[in-house]
Amino acid sequence: MKYISTRGGMAPAPYSEILLEGLATDGGLVMPESVPRLTAEQLESWRSLSYAELATEVLGLFATDIPRDDLARMCRDAYSAQNFVAAEVVPVTPLEAGISLVGLSEGPTLAFKDMAMQFLGQSLEYVLAKTDRALNIVGATSGDTGSAAEYALRGKDGIAVFMLSPQGRMSAFQRAQMYSLTDENIHNIAVQGVFDDCQNLMKALFEDLEFKRAHDLGAVNSVNLGRVSAQAVYYFWAWLRASDAVPAEERASFEISVTVPSGNFGNIFSGYLAKKMGVPIRRLVLAANENNVLDEFFRTGVYEPRGAADTHATSSPSMDISKASNLERFVFEVLGRDPERLAAAWRELAETGRIDLTAEQPRFVEEFGFQSGTSTHADRVATIKSVFDASGTVIDPHTADGVKVAREHLEPGVPMLVLETAKPEKFPEIVFEATGTRIGLPEHLAGLLDLPQHVTEMDDDEAALRDFVAERAVSR
Repeated sequence: MKYISTRGGMAPAPYSEILLEGLATDGGLVMPESVPRLTAEQLESWRSLSYAELATEVLGLFATDIPRDDLARMCRDAYSAQNFVAAEVVPVTPLEAGISLVGLSEGPTLAFKDMAMQFLGQSLEYVLAKTDRALNIVGATSGDTGSAAEYALRGKDGIAVFMLSPQGRMSAFQRAQMYSLTDENIHNIAVQGVFDDCQNLMKALFEDLEFKRAHDLGAVNSVNLGRVSAQAVYYFWAWLRASDAVPAEERASFEISVTVPSGNFGNIFSGYLAKKMGVPIRRLVLAANENNVLDEFFRTGVYEPRGAADTHATSSPSMDISKASNLERFVFEVLGRDPERLAAAWRELAETGRIDLTAEQPRFVEEFGFQSGTSTHADRVATIKSVFDASGTVIDPHTADGVKVAREHLEPGVPMLVLETAKPEKFPEIVFEATGTRIGLPEHLAGLLDLPQHVTEMDDDEAALRDFVAERAVSR
């Protein structure tokens, strides 16, 4: 398996190489040359596997240049009992009629980002050791990516992490998780602005190939295909668990739909990859919050990102994103994987601030299976309350966005699975508003909010960021 760029300017490269690159060398996003297709018999043969074993099988289709024994060890270490609380790693539990919850927040930072980041931490360290290279991760986070990356990479040999986050735009818990770390290879930078400003700074450094090469820059944001491929695993797992009770002769035609709270489009694009690989997914439903640029795109075919001033600070802050960095991968697919057509679309975006794909929009559902919807603060509060009242289960605000939109897209006979974003303990204020219940931190995190915090505040200043990274970058 080799990988190419959406923009056509990168020679096909193996998995271990694109893990270190993040963005493609021409500034585009990395994609598989072709997506492997599995038969119903192959899917069925994976039914009895543990999560780590399933991850080895799925990722083995992507990481064909990594010896299988090494890959299996990395997956065992990533999805170990030391990292994930639930015995099954990803529990799938009924939530209400027609809707089940895919529990992706059993890891060390209580968020779904741990699912891919724990594997990425293992695989990056492995590849660096093999090639005797160093890697300086520059990332941007709206809440959970930062802590998941830092917990997966803290203390790793030959790796430093420079994580950009928007000042005042994350919950107190999210800030404490990141800023309380004291590892010498972890550098937190709070940028004056919104998440999109952080992401733009990150991309500016990566698009300067001379600076990128001089300082061995790498990415762990969802632009890194290593994360996207690792996230595809839990779509396989979710279908297998949802179909466990289905008679064997009916499983091949058993479809599910999946609702995904989404801001940067990486998580749901992983679902598209899984669907394309053969997982029987009928619909991929994108749930947006008030920053609903992606919902508007899927409903109208017009993609029109908003500026910082028009990006709302909401009670589901990890989705406060108006410029989805992974959408380029979907547009690449829609435009027939044609780099020239993609380049024309991106020129249109640069010149007019929008991309008009209204002619292609009917294919979004018919061919690719995408639908979407929007949730507001009032919706989140009402959904958290209704789920709690009916089942006693408390969900976080992002997952509530997912449940609200999932309810609007239920189809008879098609189970709907909602991907959990994070544990509700990370967002106690809205949980109290919705339920009147105050939830405390898990026992192993008691005292987290009281720890000293270590963060560098910085203006939205590319030159200042370059200097900061250059002075602290690690090398071999």
